[in-house]
Amino acid sequence: MGLEDAFNFAAERVKEETSMSNENQLALYANFKQAKFGDCNTKRPGGLLAMKDKAKWDAWNEKKGVSKEQAMRDYIAKVDAICGTNIASTV
Repeated sequence: MGLEDAFNFAAERVKEETSMSNENQLALYANFKQAKFGDCNTKRPGGLLAMKDKAKWDAWNEKKGVSKEQAMRDYIAKVDAICGTNIASTV
C-alpha cells in the first residue's frame, strides 16, 4: 500500500472511533489539513466566541513547513496510536 492509500485508509478508520480527546482531535486535524493543503493559508479567526476555530487554526499553523508526506506519516502514526492499528507498517 502506498503512502496516500494508507493515509486515506487511516482517515476512514479513525471515523469509527466514538471517543477521542480534544488533543488527539486537534493533532489529527492539523496533520490532515497540512497533508491536504500544505501550510495554513487563512487568517486566524477572531472574536471571543471562536475558541474552537482558533484552536484548530493554531494547531494547523504549528505544522507550517512540514511536508505533505511527513504530515501523512504523522497522521497515520496518530491513528495507529488512537485506534490500536498498524497502518504504518503497510507503507
